[in-house]
Amino acid sequence: MGAGILAAASARARTFLVVARPRLPIVLPALFLLLVLSLAGAVSKPVAAALVAALAGGFAVAVAREELSAGVKAVRRMEDAFGRSLRDGDWRSLVEVLPDAAMVLDDDGRVLHFNPAAVELFPSLKAGQPLSRVSRHPELMGSIDRAVTVGEPAVVLLIERIPVERRTSATVTRFARRSGARAEQPTLLITFRDLSEQDKLAQMREDFIANASHELRTPLASLKGFLETLQGPARDDAKARERFLGLMASQAERMSRLIDDLLSLSRVEMRAHLPPRGIVDLNEVASYAIQTLEPQAVAAGAEVVLVPHDVPARIRGDRDEIVQVILNLVQNAIIYGGDKGRIEVRVARLNSGLGRVPRVSVAVSDRGPGIAPEHLPRLTERFYRANAATSRAKGGTGLGLAIVKHIVARHRGDLDVVSRLGQGSTFTVAFDELVSAAETRR
Repeated sequence: MGAGILAAASARARTFLVVARPRLPIVLPALFLLLVLSLAGAVSKPVAAALVAALAGGFAVAVAREELSAGVKAVRRMEDAFGRSLRDGDWRSLVEVLPDAAMVLDDDGRVLHFNPAAVELFPSLKAGQPLSRVSRHPELMGSIDRAVTVGEPAVVLLIERIPVERRTSATVTRFARRSGARAEQPTLLITFRDLSEQDKLAQMREDFIANASHELRTPLASLKGFLETLQGPARDDAKARERFLGLMASQAERMSRLIDDLLSLSRVEMRAHLPPRGIVDLNEVASYAIQTLEPQAVAAGAEVVLVPHDVPARIRGDRDEIVQVILNLVQNAIIYGGDKGRIEVRVARLNSGLGRVPRVSVAVSDRGPGIAPEHLPRLTERFYRANAATSRAKGGTGLGLAIVKHIVARHRGDLDVVSRLGQGSTFTVAFDELVSAAETRR
């Protein structure tokens, strides 16, 4: 039974993938064609915008319709399964495998059973106690009363402000009473779905669209200008055509880097509340990052030197994200650290003081022109550049340090920047060290 319920609970995710995948080969080429026609002037901007909206709207409606249909079928399957479980006396096992937080109450509003997800939502929840002991939300209590007396199902929105802001949807459902039932008969099923993640996704989509539209405007305008020139004055000029094609390729590469960085930042923000579970050796990931960037360093005439710690420097972390932190810091040093400079990457153990957890760090130092003090507090802001013209000319997106900041925050670490004009800069990230075998196994 557990496998069937889990399959029903994941129906929405599978339905979206199944429905969206066959439509993407149709929608994406159409959107790309509209972009090219708009840039070339063959289609006006209002017409292109209307066509894009129609394509996106039709795609969203089709996916939503299929997802809604699958959701209704999943609910019906769950209701049938719960009914069979009540008849078989196995309803506790069903509650255990529900993906959302769930609890079962009796006629008096006392908690008969709950699953592990409910404990995460209500840490003080115990069997046998009234639900009012853990939640005094008036709309939820009113819905429970109505469900017990008249059998009216309800969906209630619960909003909490402390300790963190959270929105939760509670669904209260009454099940048919059986004749000759025991005193502890399951009467109500309440499921709780955390909407905070959904709200965060919506906000991230809005931020992504706003940031992407703002930053992509300049390279798109450049591409349009180059296309107009190639269609007009430079139509028969081979040298100009080669030059403009090279510039167009660089602008397209800039847009690609920007989109990659925006997606990376979105992924990091999505996982910000999930503590990493892996084990990472900073010596190993620093060496890997330096080898990855060796061709870029050679092309820039820079020398990247690794000074490892004399013993493994292990932390609790996500290896790919820690690699990205070091890649971003070393890449910035190569780009902005001055021509033919020496870049040092040092892994070290920090003195944390008596009674504190030992810390290990990675410091990336360059001998470049340095950064003015007034820019240091804002370096990790999205799209902030100490020198916007230089950053864009060298291919910077303005997102590298924002990504570093969010990854370091997820790993409960610290980022420190020290810079002096004319002497260079040092970017240091520090994390709690794994020092015991028990921590390593956890």
